[in-house]
Amino acid sequence: MGDMSLSMPMVGTMPDVAFKDLCLDTTRPDEVGPYWRDLLGLSGARQDGGDWSLTGRPQQRAVWVNTVPEPKTVKTRVHLDVRVDDHRGRERWVVRQDPAGLEWCAFGPGDALGPFELVVDAADPAAQAAWWAARTGGTVHNDGEPWHWVEGAAGFPYDYWVFQPVPEPKTVKNRMHWDVTLADGSVASLEAAGARVLDVLPSWTVMADPEGNEFCVFP
Repeated sequence: MGDMSLSMPMVGTMPDVAFKDLCLDTTRPDEVGPYWRDLLGLSGARQDGGDWSLTGRPQQRAVWVNTVPEPKTVKTRVHLDVRVDDHRGRERWVVRQDPAGLEWCAFGPGDALGPFELVVDAADPAAQAAWWAARTGGTVHNDGEPWHWVEGAAGFPYDYWVFQPVPEPKTVKNRMHWDVTLADGSVASLEAAGARVLDVLPSWTVMADPEGNEFCVFP
């Protein structure tokens, strides 16, 4: 996690899907929406139903802040690493929380401010990184550390897509997830590759990857 030296990557493939945006669940949208808007340098506002739509450039940096009834109960298994101007201490990073308790990691400014990594907890980081690289046409990297990361995923707006090992299993729905749009693939091809359909809605299909991480698939 953090700035990494690259090793020999796995060869990328043609993408089945392209990264679309991020979504996060919260019980406090009117506090959480402005918080993430300002933290990530996005624009946007509250929608009629109470959710927040945050947009930026490129468009894949968009974030939907969705209102849910259930409170946060466990550490999120998906989080962003963000370079911020007020982190100049000795620690490489510091774990912070939004107003509803959703974790993110603060790093020093580096070359630029803003989000630079999407990090996903995994039981098998190598397998998870390889699975998402195959779906998105990215390449897998590892520098001898326990984590693996993907670069060059179709539409991916951050520098690194990191899969890091954790001992605890997934127990509840992730409070941050990503959306994808179909490229050369289909819902059926994602199922054939090991994903599961969780719900079919009029405009998108909710699926889970091989370790159960939810993602939404748009035509």
